[in-house]
Amino acid sequence: MTSGAAAQNKAIVARFFETFSSGNVPALLDAMADGGSWWVSGRLEGMSGRYDKASFGPLVEGAKAIYKSGSLMITPVSMIAEGDRVAVEATGFAELADGRSYTPQYHFLVTVRDGKVFEVREYMDTQHAKDIFFGS
Repeated sequence: MTSGAAAQNKAIVARFFETFSSGNVPALLDAMADGGSWWVSGRLEGMSGRYDKASFGPLVEGAKAIYKSGSLMITPVSMIAEGDRVAVEATGFAELADGRSYTPQYHFLVTVRDGKVFEVREYMDTQHAKDIFFGS
């Protein structure tokens, strides 16, 4: 992979997370390749697992009501690209409708194909997610 291709893939991924953070679900899905997917680590029922493009949109759309601003802000801290994959260290922030803050730390492994995001593998603090979304 040339350094130009690596930079291009990083730019695609950076725009993808900007779009995710905007809460614009149609634009987010447009940035995903047909046949693409998003996988979430862990064993949290209702959150962990693989979502194809068709099921990912409703998941994100449904989550918008939880967030005061209507979206979860994901901010890449660093990125490393190799081949068609981009490794992303990121932070997240959302103020929830009930006033609590969701502040996850992430690692994403993103596969880019033909200028679109083909696969996202999300690794996060599942205990924090459980406490925020499934705690009493």
